[in-house]
Amino acid sequence: MIRWKQQETGEGEFDSQFFRNEDGNTLCVYANGDSPDWMECAERCVEAFNHLPDAVIQEICKQLTDCAQAGDGLEEAFELPPLESPQAILEYCWFVALYVDLENEDDEIAYAVEGEGEWGENIGFYIQNNRVVYVGPDYLTYMKNG
Repeated sequence: MIRWKQQETGEGEFDSQFFRNEDGNTLCVYANGDSPDWMECAERCVEAFNHLPDAVIQEICKQLTDCAQAGDGLEEAFELPPLESPQAILEYCWFVALYVDLENEDDEIAYAVEGEGEWGENIGFYIQNNRVVYVGPDYLTYMKNG
């Protein structure tokens, strides 16, 4: 459930079930559009995000690990240690916001999630209908409503 801070601008927050930020599990959500059902769309995206299938979470974590190992961030001294599981990468990155993509057709659920890695790179992912479309620094370029 989204707790709307500013309904007129589409800004709120919600508790993430799996992905965390630096201070806990509250993430911001941003959604605003001309469509009369933008709030409903935002709620559906948050619900889908909080119930991502394990296989999707595994894929996100694998691709986050690939990003961390690529060493493209600002922290040149960062070296990712061996990980015991794919989810262990989440100890080295955090997430702060979910951007609802309101311009999708056929009631698709699509959103971008923004975060940062300890390797000094903005990092995020774009999900469409519970499929990982992209993981990396350019996650917002996949948004149809910018």
